[in-house]
Amino acid sequence: MIKLYTGLDILGKGRPAILKGARLGLVVHPASVNRRLEHAVDCFRKGGKFELKALFGPQHGIRGETQDNMIEWKGFLDKRTGLPAYSLYSRTRKPEPAMLNDIDALVIDMQDIGARYYTFIWTMELCMQACAETGKAVVVLDRPNPLGGTITEGPVLDTSYSSFVGQRPLTVRHGMTIGEIGNYLKGEFYPSLNFHIISMKGWKRKMWFDETGLHWVPPSPNMPTPDTAVVYPGMCLLEATNLSEGRGTTRPFEIFGAPFIDADTLARALGKFRLPGVIFRPMYFQPTFQKHAGSLCGGAQIHVTDRNIFRPFKTGVAIMKAVHELYPAHFTWKQPPYEYETEKMPIDILAGTDRLRKDIEDGRSLEYMEKWWSGQCGEFDRKVRRRYLIY
Repeated sequence: MIKLYTGLDILGKGRPAILKGARLGLVVHPASVNRRLEHAVDCFRKGGKFELKALFGPQHGIRGETQDNMIEWKGFLDKRTGLPAYSLYSRTRKPEPAMLNDIDALVIDMQDIGARYYTFIWTMELCMQACAETGKAVVVLDRPNPLGGTITEGPVLDTSYSSFVGQRPLTVRHGMTIGEIGNYLKGEFYPSLNFHIISMKGWKRKMWFDETGLHWVPPSPNMPTPDTAVVYPGMCLLEATNLSEGRGTTRPFEIFGAPFIDADTLARALGKFRLPGVIFRPMYFQPTFQKHAGSLCGGAQIHVTDRNIFRPFKTGVAIMKAVHELYPAHFTWKQPPYEYETEKMPIDILAGTDRLRKDIEDGRSLEYMEKWWSGQCGEFDRKVRRRYLIY
């Protein structure tokens, strides 16, 4: 069995100099656990030559307090620790100076899932920004990318479409660990920041999460399994449409559909794309909450047959294209607001460009679209991404 140690595990074996005698803030969520499933808060409270002064939580909260998407939560006094727990998903997503008054360094330990839309990496960036402005240090405890670190896919974000689901140029499936993304943000945007990474031991870039020997803890309520993470870089796009992305079912992001869809018709249309590593099983389902709650939806379940050749972003685009063409009178794009963006279309901020939406509306082929986003992806990988990899 592979022995992989996360940054939190490594920290337990020896404290880096930056933490000695320091007053610390800790940015965590439910999946911030070590190999023994002990939460980071408890690990830091066990002692050491530092003092834990405050807790910070991203979207969905420190302990997963909010089930649904885009639900704000308020800070509170944590009864277990007696520490203030600050919300970074409320009226502010960036730590305010007063929140940092009593700390010397902010330690970040969050499990990412390998897609640009997943907001934890942007919470990390806003923490880096706040610390750079206030002279505080940042320490990132690294964790594996559940999708591995070799495959990238999707458009590079055009900064005209920056939002909380993508603040900086990055491909959709980025193939980086959260520490490597921090390394990129530091190098490109925050060169003066006092920044440190506690690297993992034993992680290889070709590893999928189930090859790490670690236990999966859902980093957010609708990310229940590693299989969910595999499809998420494409299926999150459906949030920007009137299609259910499976929230309110037992397989979010793997199940999709809408009341106006005939399941067999859609599955046949998707089969004609001959997408690699995936089979679409026609099905009907009834979401218990979110889109189409209580209504019978026709659609399909994604069954990934070969994750090494499966391309989630291409698959998500194919689904939107197929439904747009089969049901032009019913398919619609979601209108703003979405993730604190009140003007730009949700599909545009997710894709990081309006080109994808316009290509689908204009009936462009899937191959045409994949060609331009693959060109962007390859160029970003060569010119930027590779310089910041640490494994």
